[in-house]
Amino acid sequence: MSDLIKVTIDGKDTFVKRDTTILQAATDLGIDIPTLCHHPALEPYGACRLCTVEVIRDGWSRMVTSCNYPIRTEIEVLTASPKIVRGRKMIVELLWARCPEAEVFKSLGAQYGIEQPRFALGGDELCYLCGLCVRICNEVVGARAIGFIGRGVDREVGTPFYTISEACIACGACEFICPTGAIKVTDVTDKEPRPLMLDFDMGLRGRGNIYIPFPQAVPNVPVIDREHCLHFQAGTCGVCSQVCPSGSVDYDQEDEFIEVDVGAIVVATGFDPFDATRKPEFGYGRYPNVISGLEFERLASASGPTAGKIKLNGKEPREIVFVHCVGSRDKLVGVEYCSRICCMYTAKQAHLAHDKIEGAKITVFYMDVRAFGKGFEEFYDRVRAEGVIYRRGNPSEVYKRGNQLIVRAEDTLLGKTIEVPADLVVLATGVQPRADADRVAEMLDLTFSEDGFFAEAHPELRPVDTQHQGIYLAGACQAPKDIPDTVSQAKAAAAQAIVELSKLKREMEAS
Repeated sequence: MSDLIKVTIDGKDTFVKRDTTILQAATDLGIDIPTLCHHPALEPYGACRLCTVEVIRDGWSRMVTSCNYPIRTEIEVLTASPKIVRGRKMIVELLWARCPEAEVFKSLGAQYGIEQPRFALGGDELCYLCGLCVRICNEVVGARAIGFIGRGVDREVGTPFYTISEACIACGACEFICPTGAIKVTDVTDKEPRPLMLDFDMGLRGRGNIYIPFPQAVPNVPVIDREHCLHFQAGTCGVCSQVCPSGSVDYDQEDEFIEVDVGAIVVATGFDPFDATRKPEFGYGRYPNVISGLEFERLASASGPTAGKIKLNGKEPREIVFVHCVGSRDKLVGVEYCSRICCMYTAKQAHLAHDKIEGAKITVFYMDVRAFGKGFEEFYDRVRAEGVIYRRGNPSEVYKRGNQLIVRAEDTLLGKTIEVPADLVVLATGVQPRADADRVAEMLDLTFSEDGFFAEAHPELRPVDTQHQGIYLAGACQAPKDIPDTVSQAKAAAAQAIVELSKLKREMEAS
C-alpha cells in the first residue's frame, strides 16, 4: 500500500491513489456529498460550493470544495459537521430563492429541513448558473456558442449580443446536461434539432448516439452511431470514453468483413413491411394519428416507448379504426398476393386495444378474414364477441374534419358508403420481399417466384431447398408467413443443413 494514501471520511478509512479528489473517494465509500456543478465529463471547478467539506490535518481544520481538492497526504474529512451543514443550508436557501420552481432545490430543501427559503430575491429562474451547459459547449463540443453574460445578480447564460448563434450546431449537449431544463437548443439557434429515433420502435422513441439496437440484441452491447457522433464527425467530444467506468469505449474499432468456409447455407433474410406512404389516400405520414400495424405493436408492448400504454402525443384514443390489406391483394401497388399475417395480427391488436382502453370503440374494415391457422377462427370469434366491430369493405380515404379523422368506406354488406370517426387509424401493412434481395440472389445464384420472394425447388416435395445443393430457405424470405410457419420451416432448413454437413463429413472421412 506504499503508493496509496490513507484518508478517513466520516470515520471510514480507505486508501486512494494520489490526486484522487475527496468527492470521488467519498462516492467510492458510498458517502453522498451534494454537488450542483460537477459532471464526470468535465474538469471539476467548485463553482456551486455545495460540495464543501471540512478537512482536518495535523490538528488544524479548513473548508474545501471536495470536487476539486486532490488528496496528496493523509487527512481526515468530515462531510456533515455542524458548520458544513449550516453552510450548505445557506447555499441551498440562496439558490432556491433564485430558482423557486427548480425541483432540485425542493428536494435539497427537504433533505436539510428547509420548508421555504428565508430570502426573497423575487426570482423566477430555473437557471442557477452552475455553468454545465457553458462548459460542455466550450470545453467538450468546442462550438463556443453560449457563455456567461453580465455580472453579479444580472449574470445569465446566453449567446453573444443576445442574438441567434451561428456557431451552434444544434447538438443538444447543453439541453441534455442542464439539471433543471433551463436552457433549450431553440433559445440558442434557429437550426432545427433533428432527434435520433430508434428504428426498432418505428421512430416513436428517441435514442442517443450510443444505444442498444433492440432488446435481446445479440451481442447485447451498445453501438456508436458514427454518422451523428460528434467525436467522429467533428473530432470533438469524447465524453462517453471519459465517463464509461469500465473503459469499454473504443473509437478505433472498424467494421470487419470475415470470410468463412461453410458446408451449408440457410437463407433467412426476412422481409420488408409495406411502405404505407404508397397509399396516400390513407394519410400515412400526413396525419400523426395514422400509424402502421408495426407502430401500434410497439405502442402496445410493455418494452415500447409508452411502456404498453396505447397513447399518441400523451392522449389515449377512444375511437380506433383498423384497415386490412394495406399493401396486400392490391394491383395498383403491384402486390397481388395475400400477406397472410395481417388478419390475425389485426385481430390481436384489436383485442389488445379493447383490453387496455376501457370503453374504446374499435372498428375493423376487412375484405375477407383469412383465419386459417390452428385456433385462429376461434380467436377471431372471441374478438368479435368482445365488442370489436368488423365491417366488410375497403376504405377509400382517410381525411380530417376539424380535429377528427374520418374514415370513408363502402360497407359492401349494407351496400352503402359510410364514414367512421377515429382518434387513431391503424393500417395493417403487408409483407414485401427485402429491398436488397436481388443482391443476395446474385451472390448465391437464387431465383425468384412471381411475387418477388426466393423460389423453392418444389413447393410440395422440396419446400426449403433451392436449386443448389446445400443452400436452404427459411422464413419470410421464401413467402409471407407467420411465426409458427416460420419456426417450422426454420427447423426443416436446419435439419436439411445437418444432413448436408453429415454427407460432407462422411466424404471427408472416406477420403
